[in-house]
Amino acid sequence: MADSRTLPLKRSSVQSARERIREHIQLTPVLTSTTLSSLASTPQTPENLIGTPFEGQRPAHPRINFFFKCENYQRTGAFKIRGAFHALSRLTEEELARGVVTHSSGNHAQALALAARTYGIPAHIVMPTISTPSKIAATQGYGANVYFSGSTSDEREAVLRDVIKDTSAVLVLPYDHPDIILGQGTIALELEEQAKELIRKNQALSVHNKGKQNVTNGHVNGTNHTNGTHISSLVSEPGHLDAVIAPIGGGGMLSGIATCFHGTGTYVFGAEPSFEGADDARRGLAANKRVPTVKTLTIADGLRTPVGEIPWTIISDKTKLRGIYAVTEEQILQAMRLVLERMKVFVEPSAVVGLAVALYDEEFRSLVEREGGEEGWDVGVVLSGGNTTVEAISKMYAVSEEKGERIEGKLGGRGERVAENVAG
Repeated sequence: MADSRTLPLKRSSVQSARERIREHIQLTPVLTSTTLSSLASTPQTPENLIGTPFEGQRPAHPRINFFFKCENYQRTGAFKIRGAFHALSRLTEEELARGVVTHSSGNHAQALALAARTYGIPAHIVMPTISTPSKIAATQGYGANVYFSGSTSDEREAVLRDVIKDTSAVLVLPYDHPDIILGQGTIALELEEQAKELIRKNQALSVHNKGKQNVTNGHVNGTNHTNGTHISSLVSEPGHLDAVIAPIGGGGMLSGIATCFHGTGTYVFGAEPSFEGADDARRGLAANKRVPTVKTLTIADGLRTPVGEIPWTIISDKTKLRGIYAVTEEQILQAMRLVLERMKVFVEPSAVVGLAVALYDEEFRSLVEREGGEEGWDVGVVLSGGNTTVEAISKMYAVSEEKGERIEGKLGGRGERVAENVAG
């Protein structure tokens, strides 16, 4: 990819990217959920905090209304198609003719494969052998040539170098390039517009439905921390989101969203798993230094990668990103179950880390309580993808046969298996 032609990382460039990719992507829905908003607005029990860093603290009592940007309904099942099409739209004819190459655990792989097929050019994809089988099959189904590697970034990049040497294909990185970042940032433009329209039609969807004009970004105490400058005329506008929280792996999406919302008065937060050091972004911010390698088998397989160098320059800028939080595997599974069972939305584990933070991370919840005051915050949550399988989900939630039969209603409270004249 030719860096000399890339656009500057700012909101107007995201708007330009949107026009370039508009014909190739879906306008994914923004959904609300009274049930999940109510859960987020209810304090956790002290028992739930036992064994966590928050044990012994008073559970926070924020008020949160969610607006879910459902990128699981995007083409290829995830947000990655945005960056892939934007990157290809900025290649020259000579570059396109050489074909494209990348490394990915699955979602960027599928996105680039489909974009390449649309442009009629070859795609060469390096995938870890531990990638979800459905993601491998889908990438091959879009016509890409798939090469397998180990699971770490170093192992993937070693195979990648060999493929580039053999094919002369143009590298389209999964997250560490401005064209990718700007493409992914188009999520923010849509979420912003769609939330405003939903609230315009039904003001009760917003925590700010009382229409108070003296509250800045929902902050009763006039907090001065900025994601850009909090301008009263902006944040009091009906439908303005107080915050957006999105997953972070390599950081392309989160840095794009942060770039787009910079200066609008909307705070941006990141979320990631904590399992086996997957929280490299959080640790990096604490140490003021990017963590270059990650080796984790978190169930959030789309987030098993370190933050890229260019995304790091954005997420480490406190005027663009407010903070990053990490959640456990169990919290991810709990949040995923809620989305599957209560929202009836099919998502992969990586997609729900932002929701898990809002539901279970007491540091984040205390922040919303403190700064949102009695009104609270309207929070956009990016559900980044839905590329998993029923089989994979079944393994994640595996239970004993007896417990499973009770859950499915096949076994009565006293162990009986007879059901007669039961209305459906």
